[in-house]
Amino acid sequence: MKIHNWQQQYQSTFASRGKSKLIKVMGLAVLSLVLCLIVTTYTNSSTKLLAETNQKEYSVSGVISAGNQISLNGRTYSGAWLVRRTTNASLKTYLSDGVISQLMGVDLLDSNHPNQQQVKWFSSPQSSVLLASILAGGYRYLDISPLTQTAAWQLQVYGDTLVISTPTAKVVDINDNKQDLSSIVVTLDRPVSWQVSQQGSRGVGESENEGGFSVPRKDWAISIDGIADPSVLQRYNPLTDVPAERLYLIKQVQVINNQTIIHLSVPVGLSVRVSSLANPNRLIIDIRADTLVQRSITWASGLRWQQQYRTLNQERFAVVWLEINPRTSGLKLKPIWTQEDTLVGTAPIIQTAQKTGAYAAINGGYFNRNNRLPLGAIRRDGQWLSSPILNRGAIAWNDAGQFYIARLVWQETLIGANNLQLPISNLNSGYVQSGLARYTPSWGVTYTPLTDNEIIFVVQKNQVTNQLPGGKAGETTIPIPPNGYLLTLRGNTTGINMPIGSSVRIVSTTNPSDFSRYPHILGAGPVLLLNRQIVLDGKGEKFNNAFITQKAIRSGICTTGAGNLIIAAVHNRVGGAGPNLAEHAQLMQQLGCINALNLDGGSSTSLYLGGQLLDRFPSTAARIHNAIGIFLQQK
Repeated sequence: MKIHNWQQQYQSTFASRGKSKLIKVMGLAVLSLVLCLIVTTYTNSSTKLLAETNQKEYSVSGVISAGNQISLNGRTYSGAWLVRRTTNASLKTYLSDGVISQLMGVDLLDSNHPNQQQVKWFSSPQSSVLLASILAGGYRYLDISPLTQTAAWQLQVYGDTLVISTPTAKVVDINDNKQDLSSIVVTLDRPVSWQVSQQGSRGVGESENEGGFSVPRKDWAISIDGIADPSVLQRYNPLTDVPAERLYLIKQVQVINNQTIIHLSVPVGLSVRVSSLANPNRLIIDIRADTLVQRSITWASGLRWQQQYRTLNQERFAVVWLEINPRTSGLKLKPIWTQEDTLVGTAPIIQTAQKTGAYAAINGGYFNRNNRLPLGAIRRDGQWLSSPILNRGAIAWNDAGQFYIARLVWQETLIGANNLQLPISNLNSGYVQSGLARYTPSWGVTYTPLTDNEIIFVVQKNQVTNQLPGGKAGETTIPIPPNGYLLTLRGNTTGINMPIGSSVRIVSTTNPSDFSRYPHILGAGPVLLLNRQIVLDGKGEKFNNAFITQKAIRSGICTTGAGNLIIAAVHNRVGGAGPNLAEHAQLMQQLGCINALNLDGGSSTSLYLGGQLLDRFPSTAARIHNAIGIFLQQK
């Protein structure tokens, strides 16, 4: 706007003075030259600043622009990308591997080299394309130049948005298999990008009737960047007066914003797997119980992504895991949670991992879903953030790649004048017991009583400075001193004498004492394996029988004989529910685990890598409180 106004003012000044047309033209030419110099200088400076900023953030050379938003044929998605200038001065565009697979429909194949990734996209089963890869800013990026050249994609950058335009494509035909109703073939006139989404489950009351039985179903959608032939749309819309078996798969076919969307209704227990083939170009949509694609990908130095079905007692379980070499230079593990300035709150693991800069993560310990408070041990960099509960299992580790798994007992004691010694039941925990609890600035700026009629002692610089009534639970907000903590007394107050001005100090111990040697600890439980042997004792760790025997999706963490770490998500068996704890222990044993710990599971189970969930659709994953993050410090 300023440049435009300068030009207007300059023109009007010359006009008002009645100068000759020649002078006007010469003046405007000089002005244009000056403005070009200004704009060029500003652009060069901005480009240099952007490059310097990206260089620091991404730790790879030549990054000139980057962002986290992608516009694909006019539709906007979240997705990481960057543009890099190579040594020969050419520009190359990189997409995160999650975007390439989930947004473009490119299949990632097995790979043994962290700097290269074999992919398949509308090619024969025997052929593949090799893409170069780099690690940067929490993602693994793949050079999409080979794909853009063969598929004629057009790329442009607008701020933090990468705009991708693909050639107009046509959906020639859609055919479902009339014999077993387990697959759909979509014929295309050229390769296209496509996405799969799971849109939730319908309860029994909303399910369809098959043979007199009510079958719960899940709604899926396959979105294809092509326009369906009118005859195809006419065949599937509206779905009236068609054989009932047609409703088994395809519910509706729509064309919205130049995209053909195939809506599917799939019985619970079955899933959708989509693959592409060439000559002719086709999408094969398979409906089956075992849709997990076996993979073994060296994602980064010291980090391998694997997934396959593991057989136990003649049943097959879907298992996705990361094996990590903790001795690899630049690779570190840390407990992470939703917000650094408070222990209160939950969020999707994708959000927490991206906020903390973790390359990989798995959900961690238990928490209260109602008040979103931790229910187990969290210790980071030698500082206790939340105390363990109920003598449950925990994993401890250091930055040298050493790990320790056992059941953990923690005891903190308040020592005051006149031989006063008071046990502290918990620290920064949502687990409420009678007695004394402690809340530090790690809890947050303030504390709100969790039970009625608590007595609050304010401690600053190891001295009691105030005593306050807590009142009714959830109503009073009490500041936590930045140079101290709050002691909250619940239940019986007999024998508690901490007058204002008295000095106090805290001592703490762990059992086993080995835990005290490790700066990082995360609690969950129960312990599954010790020295290769199953030691599962759910009742001993105060888990109820329903939890122990329930068949559910599970998360686990373990060490291997090679000294590596495995973080694993164990999902449903083919045709049934997930493992109970005993089966979970056996499956972790199969993976080569020596010592293993069960983590929070069910809808909390989430295995994150480079911007994507490996084991499930984000829409099916619950918000979690804490996790174990894997950080890669690139040189």
